[in-house]
Amino acid sequence: MEKQLFTVSIYTENNIGLLNRISAIFQRRHINIESLNTSASEIEGVSRFTIVVSMTEEQIKKIIGQIDKQIEVIKAYYHRDEDTIYQESCLFKIKSDLLFEERQIQNIIKESNARIVTVNKEFFVIEKSGRREEIELLYRELSVFGIMQFTRSGRIAVTKDEMKISKMLQAFNQ
Repeated sequence: MEKQLFTVSIYTENNIGLLNRISAIFQRRHINIESLNTSASEIEGVSRFTIVVSMTEEQIKKIIGQIDKQIEVIKAYYHRDEDTIYQESCLFKIKSDLLFEERQIQNIIKESNARIVTVNKEFFVIEKSGRREEIELLYRELSVFGIMQFTRSGRIAVTKDEMKISKMLQAFNQ
């Protein structure tokens, strides 16, 4: 079996130390986490971890089994890229004078469907949401002008198919 990217969705109680225990499951197997995001989920009082890893399907099945054994974990799932709709977001901070002196920067912003979030005398900030490849392309295009700061979020994803967990938890809460 060959490695591929998987998006892992973990529905949990919101408890201290859980992130550490979940990341240790990957660490013990020497698996690098490509992306990690935690947030509220569609279910009140339930948090959701979205983790991206590169591994074989056999490995991911074992990992999901280990994650599911954690007391605070309600349910863990894994998904292939073709089964999800996903995005990342990023922010670029660039010197303000370039915005007005370099027409090419304005074209890059427009063509990449990025947007200017703020502008002041010293710098301006661009926000871009999209696939990792789109963000990496924008980074390469802007880096020739000098990037003062850059940050990118982890992947956020929803599945194309319905997640059974919502019905399961609604029935449990009634």
